[in-house]
Amino acid sequence: MPLPPVLRSLVRSTPTVAPVPHRAVVSITGSQAAEFLNGLTAASVPRHPHSHFYSAFLHAQGRVLHDIFIYSHTTPTGRSGYLIEYDARPSEAPPMIPMLKRYVLRSRVKIQDVTEEYDIWAAWGSEREKEWETERHWDFARSGVIEPVWNAEGEWPWGSTPGVLRDRRAVGMGHRLLVRKGDRPQEASTHDVASADDYLLHRILHGVPEGIDDIPPMQAFPMDSNMDIMGGLDFRKGCYVGQELTVRTYHTGQLRKRILPVAMHKPDTSLTSMEKLPDSPPNLPLQLEIRPQGVQTADESAPRLRARGTGKLLSSTRGVGLALLRLEQVAAVEQGRARFSLTNSDGQEWGVSPYWPDWWPQPPAETEASEASQ
Repeated sequence: MPLPPVLRSLVRSTPTVAPVPHRAVVSITGSQAAEFLNGLTAASVPRHPHSHFYSAFLHAQGRVLHDIFIYSHTTPTGRSGYLIEYDARPSEAPPMIPMLKRYVLRSRVKIQDVTEEYDIWAAWGSEREKEWETERHWDFARSGVIEPVWNAEGEWPWGSTPGVLRDRRAVGMGHRLLVRKGDRPQEASTHDVASADDYLLHRILHGVPEGIDDIPPMQAFPMDSNMDIMGGLDFRKGCYVGQELTVRTYHTGQLRKRILPVAMHKPDTSLTSMEKLPDSPPNLPLQLEIRPQGVQTADESAPRLRARGTGKLLSSTRGVGLALLRLEQVAAVEQGRARFSLTNSDGQEWGVSPYWPDWWPQPPAETEASEASQ
């Protein structure tokens, strides 16, 4: 189901700008910077030298090391290069700069930590976004992989304005801004200035995972983490680290998990019947197990839920969160054959209801059936 009515009160509809915490920035310059990055990123480096993009660094077995934003950049001396934005918190992944330097070999590149020069902000909700946030088109693979199809004749989807990246991971995400350390973005004079927690809520409601809490390094697979839908993968580019398993999954595998937004509520209620959110939403830790439980139905022919694995709660705030869930279990919940629940540290049980973001792509057959029923 799309965003439930009870959750629409959480959506900020006015132009908003908010800081994005825990981010670091690395500079890569040199005559071979583009070729160097193209051998490492899971998406192709744009041919146009002034274009930004979103991608990931993977390890050899195809799991995510870092989800990244890459900004085209020109140094004060006029040299072209790139700025890589990533989650700077310690994790199981190797530190960014030593990892990159391991692959330099004879490449003519210079790698430098410039985190002390920049802050990251996000801006959304302005009329300006409607100029480039056009109708999305999608490519559906048999494996369940879904890719955005960008207009080859149009503007570069992620933008090329210095320091301003169009966040195309989901419809409505807005812009991402590189701002000089300690300064406020220009948008602060025309937008509501919100908190980092407001940005977290914004991307949860849009179903967008980000950073080590949602895409655990050395554990998460990129497609399970929606990086295909969010435009961070290129299944047709040449060799890069982690390519083999990623491309094999695209052609011959089958996706069984996705990250979806969820709402927490009392176990004896349903999300669609709720008139308001809980007065005291739970404060829940990361990686909490989400258990599927079968529900008896009058239809005896309905397949029984297989007790196979549990989901994991990822980022959460104000009673909503992101969760890594098995798709067969999500389907059972939607059909009324199962329900999800979790138990917090106090032993209190909460119901968990997933939903599909409004922008989530529907296969053509489903779209046609939905239009015919209206």
